[in-house]
Amino acid sequence: MTRPAREGHLRASRNHVEDTADDGESASVRLGGWLDNTRRRADKLTPERRAELDALGMHW
Repeated sequence: MTRPAREGHLRASRNHVEDTADDGESASVRLGGWLDNTRRRADKLTPERRAELDALGMHW
């Protein structure tokens, strides 16, 4: 389940770490930092990538 599906938003704080589990392996993802960096570099994203993030509910 993705964060937007579980939480209903993509407003994670900069220091938010999301713990994931996939096929028995777990990992920690610095989701807040990734979201912040992606927003700051939005002008460098391809139109396709930006549209995908918009579809997920990304606020810029």
